[in-house]
Amino acid sequence: MSSVRPRQPAPSAVRRFFATPKGLLTILLAILVAIAAPAEGAARLAPGLASAVAAAALLDAIVLRVREQAWTFPSGAILSAMFVAMVLSPHEPWHVTMWTSLVAVASKYLMRGRSANVFNPAAIAIVATSRVFATGQSWWGALPDAHPAAVIVLIAFGIFITDRVNKMPLVVTFLGVYFSLFTITAFAADPAGVAEIFRAPDAHAVLFFAFFILTDPPTSPVKYPDQVFCGALVAIASYAVFELTGAVTYLLIAVLAGNIWEGWRRARAHTRKQLERAALRAQPSA
Repeated sequence: MSSVRPRQPAPSAVRRFFATPKGLLTILLAILVAIAAPAEGAARLAPGLASAVAAAALLDAIVLRVREQAWTFPSGAILSAMFVAMVLSPHEPWHVTMWTSLVAVASKYLMRGRSANVFNPAAIAIVATSRVFATGQSWWGALPDAHPAAVIVLIAFGIFITDRVNKMPLVVTFLGVYFSLFTITAFAADPAGVAEIFRAPDAHAVLFFAFFILTDPPTSPVKYPDQVFCGALVAIASYAVFELTGAVTYLLIAVLAGNIWEGWRRARAHTRKQLERAALRAQPSA
């Protein structure tokens, strides 16, 4: 009598998800929240963060159910909501954070290219609602009020996830150009005008922005030369918006400029490929 070898259990869907870049990013953001909570006050953070994640996940789950005819885990919406909550001030009313996260989810479906959303959802939502709600930003998720050593965790997590999504040239170029422009300004003009850039919370915010928001795969370039150009473009835009307007949303406005360029580049590449295919079909057969 031959024995049948038992089938090895397949990895669960949860384990598979947390092995993906989205899953890993969710874990990293959750750890950053846990580190930030003692300094910011868990009771102060919880209402905005929980309401944002719950509302965004529910909306995205419903939309995905209608589109895909199946229930799908709304991982993207959860990440967008976490970004919204971790950028906005924890002193904002919980419903402001919730509505901003809902705008983030809606933007994914209302402003799309051929295959993906054009704008980073959290960035477009915070910029769009900043005037409506007069929101403040503390970037508490970047750990500016935690122990000084916490920045090491932020950088380590950032380098890890940036490497996983293969966006290191984008981040290095952005940070290099960004700090170079502000350093030149500090020597060439009044240093007090840009001193805040090199201190908390701004220094922490730009690291969080570069590692976790700028590198959003659906809205950032894949090829290294395009990443270098986009990183420089976003850095220059950040510097220009800060110097010309002083807007607190200067980093998020700048990434939207990079999103527009990347959307235009993808549309142009798609058009070029279609023209090349049409030209090949038009050639007479031998």
